Amino acid sequence: MNKENKNNNNKDKVALVLEGGAMRGLYTAGVLDVFMKNDIKADTIIGVSAGALFGINYKSKQIGRALRYNLKYARDKRYMGMYSLLTTGDVMNRDFCFNKLVYELDPFDIETFNNSEIEFYAVVTNMESGKAEYIEIKDGGKDLEYLRASGSMPFVSNIVEINGNKYLDGAVADPIPFKKAIDMGYEKIIVVQTRPADYTKTKSLLPFGLVYKRYPEFIKTAQNAYINYNETLDFIRKYENEGKIIVLRPSEKIKMRRVEKNLNKLQAIYDVGVKDCNANLTKLKEYITKDIVL
Repeated sequence: MNKENKNNNNKDKVALVLEGGAMRGLYTAGVLDVFMKNDIKADTIIGVSAGALFGINYKSKQIGRALRYNLKYARDKRYMGMYSLLTTGDVMNRDFCFNKLVYELDPFDIETFNNSEIEFYAVVTNMESGKAEYIEIKDGGKDLEYLRASGSMPFVSNIVEINGNKYLDGAVADPIPFKKAIDMGYEKIIVVQTRPADYTKTKSLLPFGLVYKRYPEFIKTAQNAYINYNETLDFIRKYENEGKIIVLRPSEKIKMRRVEKNLNKLQAIYDVGVKDCNANLTKLKEYITKDIVL
């Protein structure tokens, strides 16, 4: 099937776009749990960083899993934090997060994920080109490295090399892949953001040029990421104001660190996601069933 035909086939389908945001992604987890409990169905998910890492539970139909393991292990030094960063070079411990957690401690239902008809894409940033790549995750077990790459934050993660390509956090190049959903031909798009409505990104002062000097294109992308982010927000607001898409974003401000270990805050941001989604259930159901023209 060529790209044009596939895009035409996507016209009446629903795309779910999931922003990242490290532990703020538990807002998205709350939203998705309400989706599953109320049979809100999407045909495709495009997730970035935490949006991808928590979003997989929607396709595997595991209500509550993301919140459960984060509350249980947030304070465990094996999970993520300074201990992992100092001992492995990754703030998110590879062995714990993508081995023990997935297969032993709170198993990810790979079989259900693989048998689902939902298409799932994880966004990664190519270090050489500085551009976003949208990797279809077809096998929840074999493709875990792409999910890890999507959530590998600069400065606190090792570069992830897969098949000779080097990747870091997809949010560097495409933090909210709304335009990608449009390019794929979707006219029904639900965007889940993890920042409140009045948020805008400011220029980063982090030393990308010093740490990543071997990757000039990545540096350019990273240094201009705030421009790209804010332009994407404007684009999303335009479509939202015209009634063409639905956007769910936190209705309450909860100050959180990227690697948050305060269990009350983790529960709180999840609860806001649940509350906001429940408040929009009727709107969501009506949107999915009506005709949209972008």
